[in-house]
Amino acid sequence: MDSSVGSSIPPHPLGIKPLGNKYFAGGNDARKSLGVLQLLPDEVLMQLLECLDATSLGLLSATCKFLFACCTADDIWKSIFFTTECGRASSFEWRGSWRATVLGLSPERKIRVDCSNVFSDVLHRPFVCSHISPRQYAQNIPAANKIARFPNLSYEEFADHWSKKPFILTECIQSWPVTKSWNLESLLSQYAEVVFRAEAVDWSFATYYQYLRNNRDESPLYLFDRKFVEKMSLKVGKGEGAAYWNPDCFGPDLFELLGAERPAHRWLIIGPERSGSTFHKDPNATSAWNAVIQGAKYWIMFPPSASVPGVFVSRDSSEVTSPLSIAEWLLAFHAEARKLPECREGVCRAGEILHVPSGWWHLVVNLEDGIALTQNFVPESHLGGVLSFLRDKADQVSGFDKSVRDPYGLFVNRLREACPGVLEQGLRQLAEKKRRWDAVVGEEDSSEARPQRKSAGFSFGFGFGDEDEEEIP
Repeated sequence: MDSSVGSSIPPHPLGIKPLGNKYFAGGNDARKSLGVLQLLPDEVLMQLLECLDATSLGLLSATCKFLFACCTADDIWKSIFFTTECGRASSFEWRGSWRATVLGLSPERKIRVDCSNVFSDVLHRPFVCSHISPRQYAQNIPAANKIARFPNLSYEEFADHWSKKPFILTECIQSWPVTKSWNLESLLSQYAEVVFRAEAVDWSFATYYQYLRNNRDESPLYLFDRKFVEKMSLKVGKGEGAAYWNPDCFGPDLFELLGAERPAHRWLIIGPERSGSTFHKDPNATSAWNAVIQGAKYWIMFPPSASVPGVFVSRDSSEVTSPLSIAEWLLAFHAEARKLPECREGVCRAGEILHVPSGWWHLVVNLEDGIALTQNFVPESHLGGVLSFLRDKADQVSGFDKSVRDPYGLFVNRLREACPGVLEQGLRQLAEKKRRWDAVVGEEDSSEARPQRKSAGFSFGFGFGDEDEEEIP
């Protein structure tokens, strides 16, 4: 950890210190009071404690300071929360932490025990990550890395020059009514009782607002709801009373031809500072735009073929492994990533919109509490890539209703009916893509059947049918 990061981290409220401090400290080491449990590494000990209920954790925490520090770790109580009545409710009182919420503790009832003789990276590292300010990583962006910024673009400029590059438009969405009327407080006043999806939970906005304003999670829950238009009774499009509409510069969205059979494609995103998504590519080889209504987001991006530091991809690209939290990646890999010539970085502020080209790796983190709207789309310039994905990576396709058995065939048929010339162009792109692949790996290797597996690491998936099980971007 560099000194600037270290100086910004406050002391742990219980006095817990990193493991390395043990070798320079005098006095007792709290771990020696663990008895036979000393045989277990801290990681294994914490996994064992995750099997206990709230009562058992409370009793065990009274035995020694080291176990008190372990048994009060909020990550353990987050798991317990989901087994409680609160965990099954959409509305409840959030009390600032998972442990306080489960136990119904008010701030004055929080127990403070001096654990200054507890030395553990496993216990201290999440605290450090929860206090990392993402702003320091969004500063001093090298000139060569900066994502291009324009007031606006025409569709011709986008199609001819910018469909395969990220960019930020600063004046594109100023006419959207939501840019003037939406902020966290106005949404609270209008939609307090509306239940939204926030990763693994369905909470009323009033409950999520309490959480957003008062949490110290390493990876804060991200409200990411694909049914917000229906839930909020919004109109989308350029008609009278519309809340927002698709920017003209991105041109026709070919997935619109699927009509009611289109996969999930638009989301309301709300989150506190430090929330966001670790490195991923958008699903089904789609492109995307992300419009910031309130707040600011830091983006760091890499083209499809780049090797992103700290991100490991299986040979068939179906599995992605990366650090569990954004803060961990920033601490360990940001400096290295910034030096790569392919790296692109930028801050998208309120009233601005960012383009994510098909296949680009991206990590995004909120620099402030904020609101955004995002939508995935298929421009003509990337039709070949989408057709290739739907045809050749069927097990990785997501977002379609279970009744859609053949997304590739459905899409081709709709293209053939509505715009055969565009389909012909897309099939040429598809053929060219295969020729390039064959030139790289050879005919024999490219024809081998490789099983496709769902990603075991972070990915942005749409979910299926009416089940809100999508992974979060």
